[in-house]
Amino acid sequence: MRTRLAIMLLVLAGLAGIPQAAAGAESGRPFVMAIRLDSEINPVSASFVKDSIDRAKSDHAAALVILMNTPGGLSTSMDDIIRAELGSPVPVIVYVAPNGARAASAGAIITMGADVAAMAPTTNIGSATPIDSSGGNIGSDLRRKVVNDAVKKVQVLATTHGRSPVQAGKMVSGAANFTAQEALQKNLIDVVSPSLPRLLDRLDGTTTHYTQKPIVLHTANARIEKVGLPWTLQLLNILIDPNLLYILFLAGIGGIAYEIFHPGVILPGTLGGVSLILALFGFSVVPINLAGAALIVFGVALLAVEGWVTSHGLIGLSGVIALCAGGLMLFRTPGNGVGVNPVLVIAIGIVFGGGLAVIATKVIAARHQPVGVYGAGAIGLLGQRAIVRTPLRPRGQVFLRGELWEAEVDDDDAEVDTGGEVVVEKVVGLTLHVSPAPPPPPEGATT
Repeated sequence: MRTRLAIMLLVLAGLAGIPQAAAGAESGRPFVMAIRLDSEINPVSASFVKDSIDRAKSDHAAALVILMNTPGGLSTSMDDIIRAELGSPVPVIVYVAPNGARAASAGAIITMGADVAAMAPTTNIGSATPIDSSGGNIGSDLRRKVVNDAVKKVQVLATTHGRSPVQAGKMVSGAANFTAQEALQKNLIDVVSPSLPRLLDRLDGTTTHYTQKPIVLHTANARIEKVGLPWTLQLLNILIDPNLLYILFLAGIGGIAYEIFHPGVILPGTLGGVSLILALFGFSVVPINLAGAALIVFGVALLAVEGWVTSHGLIGLSGVIALCAGGLMLFRTPGNGVGVNPVLVIAIGIVFGGGLAVIATKVIAARHQPVGVYGAGAIGLLGQRAIVRTPLRPRGQVFLRGELWEAEVDDDDAEVDTGGEVVVEKVVGLTLHVSPAPPPPPEGATT
């Protein structure tokens, strides 16, 4: 009996130890963090890489893998990523994957700055010649400076990481592009591997070539955690498009201005507020030119004033010019390679200018109508109550039936402040002659 009891206790102890042993084996595996960089290189992707390096460091990861598939992007953001790679205490592996992916332009130079450069079999790398933000060639004098700087940058990265500086320079100066096997043969990359687990097993025990940071890799049988772009950065990635930011900022300022001049409408003000907040959210990542933002605000203000001041469209035209100039200047800051598409700016200018032209044409036609003809149609205004928009002292503007009218109080001693009510006594041309409206009778009183 005692023997059976001892055997049962031994079996139970063994079963209880199995999960602990498995957990111990799991915890003994190296941890590798993998992030996907499959969009343009921009401030959002640079922030994502830097945050991921910090997390990999705090989680004691054996390595950080950047799964690369990009057409390139901003040189300023590329530099931010390269500095983060070089300063990372955690080995950074750039793996151009999956099959069919590419590391073009800025992506190729980022790959040269990695501790380990690897590619899937059917991928390519290169075409890193600098271009301007619109996709065109840079001017001849500036081009030589930019290209020479980029060539030396990629050559230094290649040399300090044990790769071919000559072939790396060709990717910039001649826009050379290489398949995975060609890149391996020309010593541009370190490994070609069909999958990430096999790549990590193959790298186990090797030492990184970066002269300032030689590290022995321990990545065999690694536990891989793939981390995607957080939703906040995904939203930013959409919002940082300069064209969208310009439209959101313009809509936000315009909506709020409309609500200020037409209180109580509500919808334009709320939508404008949301648009402005989204624009400011994007501005927190993409640096803006404050002069451009000020011109846009000034342009919207001039357009709003056009509805209150008779200027025959001159103030509105100035507002359109300010909007266009502000759009072109909004992101044109030194060292910043982004900007609003001039076609969009011109299109918005045409829309606002065309609207002003239509309104001005109708106003001029109304002013040239015979007074008698217009007066016959204005009989229905007599006795109507209007809201004062600008103080009547004795002339000003009133709001009646959804329209702004020039108005004049016949009594020279009478003054009506903004918000007060007046009654239309007669219509002379396009001017309403009004008198202060009598106060409403007390509740319960009879007339």
